[in-house]
Amino acid sequence: MSSHEEDAIKPDIVIIGSGVGGGSVAYQLAATGARILILERGDFLPKEVQNREAEAVFIQNRYRTTEEWCREDGSHFRPGQYYYVGGHTKFYGTAMFRFRESDFEETHFDDGISPAWPISYSDLEPYYAQAEALFGVRGEAGVDPTEPPRSGNYPHPAIPHEPVIARMVAGLARQGLRPFHMPSAIDYGDGGACERCGTCDAFPCMIDAKGDAETSLLKRILDRPNVTLWTNAKVQRLITDGEGKAIKGVEIEHNGKKQVIEAPLFVLSAGAINSALILLRSASEKNPHGVANRSGVVGRHLMNHHLTGLIGILPFSENRTNFPKTVSVNDFYYGLPGDSGARGNIQMLGKIQGAMIRSIHRNFPVSFADMFGHHTVDWLMMSEDLPKSDSQVRLTREGEVEIAYHPGGWPGHDRFVKAMRHKLRKLGFPVILRHSFGIEAPSHQCGTVRMGQDPKRSVLNAFCQAHDHPNLYVVDGGFFPSSAALNPALTIAAQALRVGDHLKELWQKDRLAAKVV
Repeated sequence: MSSHEEDAIKPDIVIIGSGVGGGSVAYQLAATGARILILERGDFLPKEVQNREAEAVFIQNRYRTTEEWCREDGSHFRPGQYYYVGGHTKFYGTAMFRFRESDFEETHFDDGISPAWPISYSDLEPYYAQAEALFGVRGEAGVDPTEPPRSGNYPHPAIPHEPVIARMVAGLARQGLRPFHMPSAIDYGDGGACERCGTCDAFPCMIDAKGDAETSLLKRILDRPNVTLWTNAKVQRLITDGEGKAIKGVEIEHNGKKQVIEAPLFVLSAGAINSALILLRSASEKNPHGVANRSGVVGRHLMNHHLTGLIGILPFSENRTNFPKTVSVNDFYYGLPGDSGARGNIQMLGKIQGAMIRSIHRNFPVSFADMFGHHTVDWLMMSEDLPKSDSQVRLTREGEVEIAYHPGGWPGHDRFVKAMRHKLRKLGFPVILRHSFGIEAPSHQCGTVRMGQDPKRSVLNAFCQAHDHPNLYVVDGGFFPSSAALNPALTIAAQALRVGDHLKELWQKDRLAAKVV
């Protein structure tokens, strides 16, 4: 950790959030010499034995935030939010998919529209490649039937299947499907740190084998004298100038002390939900509905993907797979035969353990849950969550965080899941259980500060710059106009690297202009 705090009091750039968005922007800008201050609400995640204990992670919720949010009906819940250096990537399942070319285009569904992005796949392709290299993504090009054009192969070969997963792949292939190796950011292989410990998806990695934002981005730049990271620095609000146009400063609580940090440029990367909340909390006389919210869009169009787990039971054999997330299927990414609305991606969940089962079904006896976990193969069905204006994060009059989640496209997802359940039964599962993941686990949160060409209907332009405030950029999943049906981490990273490249060019031009003058 860099400790140049005296210099950081007058930074050139303040980046709020140390996850994949903020970390990627910081990485691109670090070599410019600009004084960068990264503000992280949490601290470094401790490396301890509990990192690998399902009981600590899922039952005790040792690492989850203790804050509570409320639903529209007034009930409260403790969200699956994790505030640490590296953000949610400390707990993600390492899936690093590129969006398809069509994901950036307008698509019509039975009950809504997936809007076009102000950028195309070709705009992001070189940055997808850069992100894959930085995160050490392992995969195999040319097998996924929906794979978009690539400028090169994956940086590293795919992670091999363990025996049970290899049997699943063979069974899917016999049904005429084209399973492929899931692109994964893990330091696996000769000389790699990964031990295939069995605690990866939804667990933190105590040996830094997971390609998260801290390991892949921040550790590369924190030794630079111009880069400073403040932990335990919770941002309260942004402060504008007298005209309400430029962002003048950020009000924070740092190690229990309130202060205001001023800078010429601000990058907000606190995650889709918290970035929207910071903008809303920044309301003032000049911006009565919140900063960057002239359109009234901030906090709206909240998406999280339709995520359903299908748990296949193997009653007469055990599944001792440690790392099952090596396979994915996209044959129905554009829809089932005769039903284009029933579409999505299939991939594996991390290996289910007894404590994970008991975190959902509290009445399960411990011994039965542990035994049950040894006899399952665990799949994840993912479909696009269509943006709805009334699906939003907002603040109540009492200042509470309220989540009004109204996902779009659920009927199509339900049909997709039922069809995939039938195909999985053909793999030899006599029983397949179903479980859906809601907004209580907002691991794929996006869409609350959307990009667009029209300032009346969007918050940001194609470079994530706020329409209303020229020195404010919002770079996290909030910029997504649509969610696609693939994990968001690599797309956030690619766009953040693109934004960082753009800001680097602006910085260099300004420095050159100053020298000429």
